Amino acid sequence: MITDADALKRRIAARRDELDGELVALSDGLHDDPELGWQEHRSSAAVAGLLAAHGFAIEQPYLGLDTAFRATIGSGPFTVGFLAEYDALPGLGHACGHNLISAMSAGGALALAAVAEDAGLTVEVIGTPAEEGGGGKIVLLDRGAFRELDLALMAHPAPVDVAEARPFAVAHWHVRYDGRAAHAAAYPERGVNANDAFIVAQTAIALLRQQLPAGVRVHGVQTRGGEAPNAIPERTEGRWYVRAETMEQLLETETRVLRCFEAGALATGAELTVTPESERYAEMRTDVEAQEYYRANAIRLGRDFDVDPDAATMNRASTDMGNVSQIVNAIHPYIGVGGTASNHQPAFAEACVGPLAEQALRDGATALAWTALDVALARGGTR
Repeated sequence: MITDADALKRRIAARRDELDGELVALSDGLHDDPELGWQEHRSSAAVAGLLAAHGFAIEQPYLGLDTAFRATIGSGPFTVGFLAEYDALPGLGHACGHNLISAMSAGGALALAAVAEDAGLTVEVIGTPAEEGGGGKIVLLDRGAFRELDLALMAHPAPVDVAEARPFAVAHWHVRYDGRAAHAAAYPERGVNANDAFIVAQTAIALLRQQLPAGVRVHGVQTRGGEAPNAIPERTEGRWYVRAETMEQLLETETRVLRCFEAGALATGAELTVTPESERYAEMRTDVEAQEYYRANAIRLGRDFDVDPDAATMNRASTDMGNVSQIVNAIHPYIGVGGTASNHQPAFAEACVGPLAEQALRDGATALAWTALDVALARGGTR
């Protein structure tokens, strides 16, 4: 086993340079063909296909999920898992930059594979579907994934570089009210207005917000409000998120928010149905040593963490990587793609291709691979 970290890092960087064209093509291809969560058939196949072309053994479907995969190479005692996300946002495409996440994770794994034998590594890439509200990693966790990893890591695009992820715990709900239709002018007394129920609930939530702790967020959209202005709406639907600093605080907050939705049902007579869209996302438990290795490696590559705090708040976004971090040593740094747009804006999708995005891809892949090497050498193949 070779323990000269600088020599191994030079080989990793050289290998990543050799892969530059393929990694940019992967990122651009995913960006041009966005697929929503649980539907990422072409995207997952593209990422797995690149890894297979370079010698990784591919398991797909993985643990019963058609758009999940596991790619493996090497047989060393220290197992590193790079996590790839590739789902897009409805109506916004890759406005969260998951095309870059996939390319950075694939690139980091391919580069690290060049030294896997000498560094005593097993290198994996796990393709994780439906991060944008579907909780794909949680489903995989429940089926036994990730538990053999000594380190799980990925990097996420953002306006600026931030080393530490501090995501909120979050619950995702589908909310539905069922009332009774009637002619709004001729027979209004015969109707039960499901839209009024939503208005009551949203008003109650707006009033509740002033009593909630600073680290709590409640937000959502109404996706169905009625069909015609002269018909009492018989069904309304929406999607709502509740976020909090910890799972414990989240559970407490959920109870209060549910009462607001119940108030809408009580006031109007409509029937309320609240359905979780996924398991709750947990807060992040960061491997501090690995995080500091990442910070040092990123600075070595020219990244800058001395940034405007107002531009650095993407690290508060929720992620199902938090659930992975509860059982496996993990990091989830953010890498800047420049510009003034922020995640989930149309302009951010535009920022996730082009020269600045390509530099973030190069730096992210290299920094992740170097970090995995540093942790493996420091821990000697033990958890």
